Amino acid sequence: MTTIISRAGHAAVAWSAGYTVAGVAWALGAPGFPWGASDPDPDGVLSILAGLSPDPGGWWVAAFGLLCAVTALALATGGRAVQRAAVFAAWPLAAFLAVVIPDSRLMMGVAYTPLMTVAVFLDGPWGQIGLGDVWPWPVLNQLLCVLGGVLLAGAALNAERRRRDACGSCGRADEDTGWTTPASAARWGRVAVAVAVVTPLIYCATRWAWALNIPLGVSQDFLDQGDKEAPGIWLAGAYLATFGALGGVLTLGLVQRWGEIFPRWIPWLRGRRVPPPLAIVPATLVAIIITVAGLTYLRRALAGAFDVAEWGAWLPECFWPLWGAALAAAALAYHLRRRGRCARCLRGGTSP
Repeated sequence: MTTIISRAGHAAVAWSAGYTVAGVAWALGAPGFPWGASDPDPDGVLSILAGLSPDPGGWWVAAFGLLCAVTALALATGGRAVQRAAVFAAWPLAAFLAVVIPDSRLMMGVAYTPLMTVAVFLDGPWGQIGLGDVWPWPVLNQLLCVLGGVLLAGAALNAERRRRDACGSCGRADEDTGWTTPASAARWGRVAVAVAVVTPLIYCATRWAWALNIPLGVSQDFLDQGDKEAPGIWLAGAYLATFGALGGVLTLGLVQRWGEIFPRWIPWLRGRRVPPPLAIVPATLVAIIITVAGLTYLRRALAGAFDVAEWGAWLPECFWPLWGAALAAAALAYHLRRRGRCARCLRGGTSP
């Protein structure tokens, strides 16, 4: 984790330069522009960039990439004053890349990938769907945008550490105090985990009910029409709900003993310490993806795109940004509890 953060600045420069070049190429007619007419976004309602065309859209992409490149270069090599300004600019740029540009199809791709790997062996409509259907180039591009946002955020974090004369390895400038102490993180981390586990259960309840033909939050006509247009769609929804519920079970590991020591029923690993990145990295990435999906539904809800009477089809998803924020907070609390004494600066206590 520390090595990744320390190298994020130069990686962010490389990413930004590459995206600048891609934007220029798209503006000049190269294929692959990931928005607008080439994006299989139904009615252009998911992506906030659905109205872009290669020209002038490609030039806007190039300009944004150049802005990110200059910011990342300032974070990696600038003096204190330059870094202070660059950090101020980097966070909104990183947020725009990681959680605003992507849409809910990113979560669908992640959730349905395990199913699509075996879909070829299934009968019915699911046997006709493969990984290429859930990961077309415009959705893969969203992953690249998330990567750029994460790199830029890591570069900003590393620059802020250097500016504060904090340890480049653990980020501490002093001993843990206040909310960053392991004891405090354990307390508010439990609250964050509880929110992250409970929030998706409303969504899970609706999708499981629909799979049983119970019109929870929708009309019976809604269920009948959906099953007629896409047979098996409610079973797919139940699969997605189960996927989310299992994620909630794994979230409990951020505050349970088995999230720190591998339990005895895991062969070869039993009794060994769980490496913190093994929990922190997936939890953080899932938090981003969940937040992205929730913001998609929230934007559409605020635009009046949904029928209030059919609240089960959209309202539970509007709480997903809360789910994502709680999961990110739980991952942070886990990190603060597990980081222990820093081998470089010797700050901090022993790891629990």
